[in-house]
Amino acid sequence: MNQSSKNIALILALLLVFLLIWQILSQPKTMQRDLIYSEMISHLERGEISEVTIQGNSITGRLTNGNLFRTYAPKDDSLVGQFRDKNVKITAKPSEDSPWYMTVFISWFPFLLLIGVWIFFMRQMQSGGGKAMSFGKSRARLVTDKSKKVTFADVAGIDEAKYELEEVIDFLRDPRKYTKLGGRIPKGLLLVGPPGTGKTLLARAIAGEAEVPFLSISGSDFVEMFVGVGASRVRDLFAQAKKNAPCIVFIDEIDAVGRHRGAGLGGGHDEREQTLNQLLVEMDGFESNEGVILISATNRPDVLDPALLRPGRFDRQVIVPLPDVKGREKIFEVHARKAPLDDDVDFAVLARGTPGTSGADIENVINEAVLNTARGNRDKVNMNDFEFAKDKILMGSERKSMVISDQEKRNTSYHETGHALVARLIPETDPIHKVTIIPRGRALGLTQQLPIDEKHTYPQEYLENSISILLGGRAAEAVVLNDFTTGAGNDIERATNLARKMVCEWGMSEKLGPLSYGKKEEQIFLGREFATHKDYSEETAKNIDAEVKSIVSRNYEKAKKLITDHIEILHRIAGELLVKEVLSGAEIDALIGDALPQQKPAAQTTS
Repeated sequence: MNQSSKNIALILALLLVFLLIWQILSQPKTMQRDLIYSEMISHLERGEISEVTIQGNSITGRLTNGNLFRTYAPKDDSLVGQFRDKNVKITAKPSEDSPWYMTVFISWFPFLLLIGVWIFFMRQMQSGGGKAMSFGKSRARLVTDKSKKVTFADVAGIDEAKYELEEVIDFLRDPRKYTKLGGRIPKGLLLVGPPGTGKTLLARAIAGEAEVPFLSISGSDFVEMFVGVGASRVRDLFAQAKKNAPCIVFIDEIDAVGRHRGAGLGGGHDEREQTLNQLLVEMDGFESNEGVILISATNRPDVLDPALLRPGRFDRQVIVPLPDVKGREKIFEVHARKAPLDDDVDFAVLARGTPGTSGADIENVINEAVLNTARGNRDKVNMNDFEFAKDKILMGSERKSMVISDQEKRNTSYHETGHALVARLIPETDPIHKVTIIPRGRALGLTQQLPIDEKHTYPQEYLENSISILLGGRAAEAVVLNDFTTGAGNDIERATNLARKMVCEWGMSEKLGPLSYGKKEEQIFLGREFATHKDYSEETAKNIDAEVKSIVSRNYEKAKKLITDHIEILHRIAGELLVKEVLSGAEIDALIGDALPQQKPAAQTTS
């Protein structure tokens, strides 16, 4: 039994003893004698009863000699008259429905409740530095668990960010190396990047690598319903850090407290702004925080207050981007270390097949591959497991139970073949990886292309070719089916959005010129629906719509012409796709034959 249980048992025992003592003391001093009803009648007839108390069927009274008695009387309407004839003093009381201990409990319950609450608060204040009154205390956790240690060896694909943080750890281990030259280590580092790129994993690696105390807290832990609690917790956090200096403080999702001040419908001065003001003062105020380095993570740097990002506070913004193909290959190697792998697993091929994925996505792919191996009762994870997991993550789960009619299946086959054929016939486009008419996710079919190399900028020709490929399915429907289906809805939406960006954001319109239309001003508290501000005239809006339509229309006609000129190949691929349901890029190349355009050489990728 722990100390808390012992204390509760002691309190209950004391309360029980108190109630027993109270009950004993509250008993009458003179003993009552039980009488049978006939004895009481005999005493009454002899005039030996001086007073009685009638309570329901229970009668207590006093004899003329002073002795007390108690009896139980049946319902007798003449009994009261007999008492009056003998001049007996009569007292009447209501019936007692509840036992004595319930009466005592109801009478003393409020008082006992107050005693219990008082004891609880006193115990809480005596243990743990006053937990009952610790609303203003920081909830930062000191990382000390060595069993779950993460190091930089567990982080891959973001080498530049690792280098920046290794420099901070080196400074904490040997500060004189930097200070003897007059240098100053950055007071704060802000990790910026999309979700799943490894920002929090980097912080855990710092905790594993640094031989200094590491305090970890979430931005939402500062905000509470009580006024002033957030600012108090910030003060307490930095007080803890100063006591443990040199020390690293990590605040995850700092945008919860670091948003731009004075924004939103409610105006300024609220609890969140007080918390931010205190954070600004602690990071770079009159008092110095020597040896305390603040590291924060966010995927919304655009909403942070400018005062938080100035030099002296967050001196550096460390970009944690999506990994490139080499980075993805290293991430596969790191996360698959514990999995038993077959000899046919090639991480380079898997890295090429997962463009645009984050480290968290890749970890999910590996986990799905392991689960698929376990379902098959096999001992090693092979390449087919990884391909299954990759398709499930990127394209969605197969909907095998979905019933599709033969006509709908034929329409889907020609639609997907239209995408694949246009993509394969246009020179210098991304190679076709797989075409399927098996329903996955919310789609009835999918055409997947894999880039040969990483692209960071997109030429206008590449974008227009992408629009042609998107509209290849609709063009195939028009040529072969002489009708349209709703299956092209998402393709048309993506093609239109791409064309509008070409006109409004990237200046790829000769008629409208290299100008940007539609200023982006996302309100921090109003949400994304108020993001775009119209800063152009109605006449310009008409010209924008005309240019967007022109781009989409000419690329649709381009796709339609390619399909019309190669209609036999379209029928051949669609027929094969109906039979096999899945075709690889090599199988499509074999079906197209001599009509293939010249392929560009595979570019060498660098990390």
